[in-house]
Amino acid sequence: MPMIGQPAPQFTANAVVGKGDVKEISLSDYSGKYVVLFFYPLDFTFVCPTELTQFKEKLSEFEECGAVVLGVSVDSVYSHKRWIKDDLGPLEYPLVSDMTKQISRDYGVLLQDKGISTRGTFIIDPEGKIQHISINNLDVGRDVNEILRILSGLKSGELCGAGWRPGDEHLAPS
Repeated sequence: MPMIGQPAPQFTANAVVGKGDVKEISLSDYSGKYVVLFFYPLDFTFVCPTELTQFKEKLSEFEECGAVVLGVSVDSVYSHKRWIKDDLGPLEYPLVSDMTKQISRDYGVLLQDKGISTRGTFIIDPEGKIQHISINNLDVGRDVNEILRILSGLKSGELCGAGWRPGDEHLAPS
């Protein structure tokens, strides 16, 4: 698994964007921007759509922070397309297909025995280095507001104490 401060593993893969267009994307396409890369287990499940919908609802806040959002699962682009069409509605961020499981493996989130990814979240800075990693149990969805808070703290370049929120005072080193 990559660690904080290390270069994010590069990848190129097919992704579904918008209403179902398939496009090849690479992590390097987003060089110079913050990237919120989140892995989820499978399309058409129970917890996953709550997360994807929350990312969809908060996307403008990520964009205001100068970040792009990329979702990744081991499903095919055809599964992504159908899920978007039947359940999620159009997404303004890409859903990456990791059918070979190599991206999940490179990021250390592949549950080998199940053949799926766990709920991993990585914040990658504009230089391509990982600045945040969190991994959730399959049964517990992540909190997108917390990811936004961490992104804002990272972007501030200041010391952010426990419970810090954008607009709060930063800590002063003594």
